[in-house]
Amino acid sequence: MKFSFKTILAFLAMAFLIVSCRTSDSDEPLTTTNPNTEIEGLTKIKEITNDTHVIELYSKSGSTNLGYNDLKLRIKNKATNQYEKNASVSWKPVMHMTMMSHSCPNSNVEKVTTDGTLYSGYIVFTMPGNATEYWDLKIDYTIAGTTYTATTFINVPVEAKKTVNSFLGSDNVKYVVAYIDPKSPKVAINDMIVGVWKMQDMMTFPVADGYTVKVDPRMPGMGNHSSPNNVNPTQTAAGKLYNGKLSLTMTGYWKVNLQLAKADGTVLGGEEITSTNLTSSLFFELDF
Repeated sequence: MKFSFKTILAFLAMAFLIVSCRTSDSDEPLTTTNPNTEIEGLTKIKEITNDTHVIELYSKSGSTNLGYNDLKLRIKNKATNQYEKNASVSWKPVMHMTMMSHSCPNSNVEKVTTDGTLYSGYIVFTMPGNATEYWDLKIDYTIAGTTYTATTFINVPVEAKKTVNSFLGSDNVKYVVAYIDPKSPKVAINDMIVGVWKMQDMMTFPVADGYTVKVDPRMPGMGNHSSPNNVNPTQTAAGKLYNGKLSLTMTGYWKVNLQLAKADGTVLGGEEITSTNLTSSLFFELDF
C-alpha cells in the first residue's frame, strides 16, 4: 500500500498530539517553582555575601526579634545569578558577651518545597544585643559536595513585652520557654503555641520533651481576673512545639503566668497564682 506525503504528515501530527495529551495528563507533571512567588508575604531582613553566593535572609516582619523567630533564606549563585535548589544548610547563632559566648535554641534548616529555592527554620534569641554584646549568625551550606560558609551580624533589639523566659529549673537544668502563637490574639479561645528547650551545653539547646506548660492568664489592671477554658500546652510528639488554648475574654494588657511541670506534676519553674501571690516569675505579656 502506498502512502502520500500528506498522509504521512497527518499520521505524524496525530502521534505528536497523543504524546502531548499523555504528557499533560500525567499524574506527576513537571513543575518549576517561581522564586518570586516563594517569597510572597516575606520581607528581606538582609543579604549575606561571600565570594560565591549571596544569601538572602527573610521574615514576615523584615526584622529579627527577641524570642522566637520564623526565618527563611535562599542562596543566589553570583556566577549564574540563579538560586540554589539543592543545598544542605545549617546555621549557628552565637551571642558574643564580654566574658563568654553562647548560642540559643534553633532548629534544623529544611527546604520549604522540593523544587523550590527557599529554606526555613527558627531561632529563639534569648537576650537583646547592646553596644558591646551582639549576636551573629554563621550559615554553613554544601552544594554538589563543596562546602561554603558565611557569617553576619544579627540585630536583636530590646522588646517592650516579654515573650521569652530563660531560667534555672528546680532540677538544676536551664530551660528556655518562648511564646509563638497567637501572633494576633483575639477575644476568643485562641490556639496557643509555646516552645520549650533545655540547655545541654552553652552551644546546644535541644527541644525539651514530655513537659506541660501550665498557663494562667491574668489582667493586672482589672483585679487580676483570669479566664475560663484555657488548655495547658503539651506536645503531640517528641521534638515538637507545645500546643494548647489561650482564653482571652477582653482586649487590654494580659500577663500569661506560667509554670513548667514534668509529666509527674513536679513543677520545675514558675509559681501558682493565689490571693497572696499575684504573679509568677515566669510569664508572657500581651496587649491588644
